[in-house]
Amino acid sequence: MSLYENIKTMITDRLIEAANDAKAAGELNFEELPGFVLEEPREKQRGDLATNLAMVLAKQAKRSPRDIAAALIKHLKTSQTWIESSEIAGAGFINFRLNPAWLTGVIDEVLKAGDRYGQVDIGKGQKVQVEFVSANPTGLLHMGNARGAALGDSLASLLSAAGYEVTREFYINDAGNQIHNFGLSLEARYLQQLGQDVPFPEGGYHGQDLIDTVKGLIDKVGDKYLSVEPGLRREFLVRYALDEKMRNIRETLHDFGVEYDVWFSEQSLHDSGAVRSSMEELEKKGYIYEKEGAHWLKSTQFGDEKDEVVIRSNGSPTYFAADIAYHRDKFERGFNRVINIWGADHHGHVARMKGAMSALGYDSDNLQIILMQLVRLIQNGEVVKMSKRSGQYITLRELMDEVGKDAARFFFNLRDPDSTVEFDMDLAKSQSSDNPVYYVQYAHARLCSILRQAEDLGDLETPISEEDLKRLDSSEERDLLKKMADLPSEIIVAARLMEPHRLARYVLDLAGLFHTFYNSQRVLVDDQGLRRARLNLVRAVKQIVANVLSILGVSAPERM
Repeated sequence: MSLYENIKTMITDRLIEAANDAKAAGELNFEELPGFVLEEPREKQRGDLATNLAMVLAKQAKRSPRDIAAALIKHLKTSQTWIESSEIAGAGFINFRLNPAWLTGVIDEVLKAGDRYGQVDIGKGQKVQVEFVSANPTGLLHMGNARGAALGDSLASLLSAAGYEVTREFYINDAGNQIHNFGLSLEARYLQQLGQDVPFPEGGYHGQDLIDTVKGLIDKVGDKYLSVEPGLRREFLVRYALDEKMRNIRETLHDFGVEYDVWFSEQSLHDSGAVRSSMEELEKKGYIYEKEGAHWLKSTQFGDEKDEVVIRSNGSPTYFAADIAYHRDKFERGFNRVINIWGADHHGHVARMKGAMSALGYDSDNLQIILMQLVRLIQNGEVVKMSKRSGQYITLRELMDEVGKDAARFFFNLRDPDSTVEFDMDLAKSQSSDNPVYYVQYAHARLCSILRQAEDLGDLETPISEEDLKRLDSSEERDLLKKMADLPSEIIVAARLMEPHRLARYVLDLAGLFHTFYNSQRVLVDDQGLRRARLNLVRAVKQIVANVLSILGVSAPERM
């Protein structure tokens, strides 16, 4: 537990003790102490921490919150809590001001923990799977996939930092109708490239990358497959193209800083009989019925708008059937929680999938789905229109080539997944304080520069005294130290809410506070004690910036 969390825990315990002491003294009357919060007030002038305990006690105690607050303060033991003063505010809040000397302890805590600072253990080693991107291997990764990759990978890192055992997984959609259309598209392009006048299939994939794929194949084998039976020809073309597309997907995601623990094939679910056994299990439990030759899941029993077909009238399973088998497999592998990141267009799939898991006997609350809104690309002040079906889209590779991995990942993690991202290409490439990733990385580079300048002075190896650290008492230094102390709490909240964008905002705020400090307070002053104290502050800030950027998958450059 961090220093700051220890302080808050201590004050919480003392508040509970004060309430019970007031009750024992006959000043308060309650059966059971209700839940209450101890948190930072929104306005800094109201103090460092505030509690609503007096207000939530009012109903039981049958007294005004302000009277209850007075009784609590009277019985509150403040020794070893760092509380300097308490005051009643508003309708009955109690505001606490802490002795600012506690802040300097954060520096030692950060430097001792190093790259582990901020890590917590709310997960207690629970097994969590995060499945993200899982793009159809029928084309190249695009901007939407890029956002999913940045979000999913950062969420996985965040949960690891919070004490969960995390597995990153990519679901390869290598079966079903999209692969059938993929084969038809490849066949048409193959024949066209060999001079045959054949129509392109309706619903086919128009991307230039498919033309490039068949050109590469023709360079290797020529017209070898012209005389082959169409079904076998499409089977070979699909196998060849899938191998190429998946290799490209793996390499692109690797260059984007994403490494998966598991690559799971949809086709393997059909080959192993997992799809069939899952449907049989649902039928045995009474959740599947037959109508018009097809088999339907009673998904309306779980809040879906209509029942869904799982086995078509021709006997072939739908994508939904395979998806049910896949999620069943996830829980059978022992994951305590399963997290999916889907595009917002899949919102209708949420209720039916959670319902299917309930029907199979799993706790649907352990299947958590994050819906991610679209990306709008802005270039030269205008929206760039994109369509994967027509082949007009910006690929992840092109995005990285244009703005770099770091800018792409940071920009995607700045917003809540439920918000549309307007990705401004020109801003992402700019080297100015308006560019958030440049602003944060420049702070890290500036921190490194200060430490390089200090090396010749020998101050970095000299033990620092508590008395010198207490001299870090300017408002800029205190604001910076307070923000540094907040990181473990930020990770707890971000992990519980599954919101890595909170850390992007945190490190952006931290960088801003550092720049403010740097512009108002010299670090390498002549006063040796103060200089050492500020250098240790710089070392600690540098460590925290690097730690947070690491969770976000963004590099922390030493020079810019």
